[in-house]
Amino acid sequence: MAFLRCRRDPCGVICLILTYFSVFYADYVVIQYVLIPAYSDSVWCTLHGSVFNLILLLLLACHSKAVFSDPGMVPLPDTAIDFSDLRSQSSRMNERGCEGWTVCSRCETYRPPRAHHCRVCQRCIRRMDHHCPWINNCVGELNQKYFIQFLFYTGMASLYSLILVVSAWVWRIRSERDGDAEKDGEETPSKHLIVAHYIILLVESVLFGVFVMVIFYDQLVSIITDETPIEQMRNRLMIKDRSSSSSSSSTSTSSSSVSQLPHHPPHTRKPKLALLREVFGRGSVFCWLLPLHSSPPSVGGISYSALPDYDV
Repeated sequence: MAFLRCRRDPCGVICLILTYFSVFYADYVVIQYVLIPAYSDSVWCTLHGSVFNLILLLLLACHSKAVFSDPGMVPLPDTAIDFSDLRSQSSRMNERGCEGWTVCSRCETYRPPRAHHCRVCQRCIRRMDHHCPWINNCVGELNQKYFIQFLFYTGMASLYSLILVVSAWVWRIRSERDGDAEKDGEETPSKHLIVAHYIILLVESVLFGVFVMVIFYDQLVSIITDETPIEQMRNRLMIKDRSSSSSSSSTSTSSSSVSQLPHHPPHTRKPKLALLREVFGRGSVFCWLLPLHSSPPSVGGISYSALPDYDV
């Protein structure tokens, strides 16, 4: 199956290993070298440790859901489809509300509006945003919620660890200045090892924090504007082609480039809250932060299947 072939993508497997290694390393450094030395005699050690591990638990839960959930793959037909009479069926497609359906030459099947083919997964994905190696899966209609939650908790964990490391570093500098470090010098790890872990965790927190927050912002903008990055790129190409087609010198070149892009009719704009609820679910806003299953959205009343509602 194409969904299993996606799992064997070397880049995706490496990114998965790097993700879990970074999470467990951050937890190890925070507990072993930040909380225990600085807050061992205080209730803050238990409190910070519990909150930080809760964030990491939610991070891993959302990441697992994004990895193993179906992003919205268009089902394949059981038998081969004859596309020879596709043009003659165009009028009946519009009458039955199937406008926007296109044919994927790679999957050899019909695909619903706003679906695109992923070369890594080798399948068409409904409302495909992009293929993310960090989850070794596509970000699509059915798992975008979990992907955004993963970004959110990764940003929170990065910020939290950054604050803990800085505060522990300040505490260590003050304790060394007061001469407390020499008393327990034989029981604590070497100073160079601790500083090395601090620096590595700081670099990891800053890099991952900035990276995921940029993607998190991009995902929210994509939902609110109701345009995936693929659709934004296609619209920009169409606008660029319209402007270039006005000059006679570039008419033939622009017409050939647009013909390669699948045509999708403009979809109706919806309120921003309705667009967010389509992704995160129609329950409480508090549930938007939890990796809970929500019913799949339906676009325009179309029931997704291997075939649209017209004769072939």
